[in-house]
Amino acid sequence: MIRNYNFSTYDPDNFSSYSLFKPDSILKVYRIVSVLFLYLFLDVLTPFNTSILSAQTTPTSFISGKFDPAIHPDFVEIIKPHAEKVGMYLQKDAYQAFIEMYKEAKKSGVNLKIISATRTFEDQKRIWENKWNGKVNLSNGKKADQAYPNPKERAQKILEYSSMPGTSRHHWGTDIDLNALNNTWFESGEGAKLYQWMLINASKFGFCRPYTSKDSVRPHGYNEEKWHWSYMPIAGKITSEIKLNFSESDIADFDGCEQAIPLQIVDHYMLGINQSCF
Repeated sequence: MIRNYNFSTYDPDNFSSYSLFKPDSILKVYRIVSVLFLYLFLDVLTPFNTSILSAQTTPTSFISGKFDPAIHPDFVEIIKPHAEKVGMYLQKDAYQAFIEMYKEAKKSGVNLKIISATRTFEDQKRIWENKWNGKVNLSNGKKADQAYPNPKERAQKILEYSSMPGTSRHHWGTDIDLNALNNTWFESGEGAKLYQWMLINASKFGFCRPYTSKDSVRPHGYNEEKWHWSYMPIAGKITSEIKLNFSESDIADFDGCEQAIPLQIVDHYMLGINQSCF
C-alpha cells in the first residue's frame, strides 16, 4: 500500500506531527532500503562476479594438453625465422611477446630460435614412454628400463629433464625452448651471449626461466634448463590455478603414471619452479 503524505500539514515546530519522521517510520524506511540493497547485491553483483571467476578457470583438459593447438582459437603457428621447423604453435599473446623480444635481441646481435613450443598430451606421452621403455636413451646414455628396473627410481631419472604427460608447461602454449637443449652450449660463445641477454632482458617481455639450478629455495623439480622460458602473463595464472585445482588424480593414462602420487608430482615438479615465475 502506498501512502500519500500531505506536506502542507507539516508543522516544523511539531516534528511528530509528520508521520514519516516518527521513529517507527524511520525504522521501517531503513529496513526497506536495507532489503532493497541486499536484493541488488545478491541478484546482480553476485552472478556477475561468479561469471568472471568461471571465465578465469582453466579447464583441466587444457592444463593437461588434451587439445589440438592447430585448431584452438587462442593459438597461432610460429613462422620462420622464429622457428627451427614448421608446425609449432604458441598462444597468440605469447607469440606476439616473443616477436617483440626477437626484434630487440636482433639489435644486439642475438638470434633467438624456438626449437620447441606447445606439446600435446600425446606428444609428451610419446617422449615419456620412449624413455620409460628404453627406446630412447636418457641424458646419461642409459636405457631406463634396464638401468632402473625399480619404477619409482626410473621415473625419477626421466623426470630430471622430461615431464610426465599431462604435467608439462609446454602443454599451455606459453613455454619455449631456445636454440639448444644443452646447458653447456649456453656457457660460451654465441650461447653465452644469448643467455646473458635473456637474463637481462627477457622479463621486459614477460618471460621467466622456470628451471633454475636447484638450491635451498628450489630443492625439488627438474634439473636446470637454460633453454626453457615461460610467458608469465598467462603461465603465472595457470600455475596459480594448479595450486588450487590440480592433483595427482588428474595424472593418468601412460606407462608409469602410478608414480605420480609417491613422487608428489604437483608440488615437487609442476610447482617446483623458480620463485620468480609464480
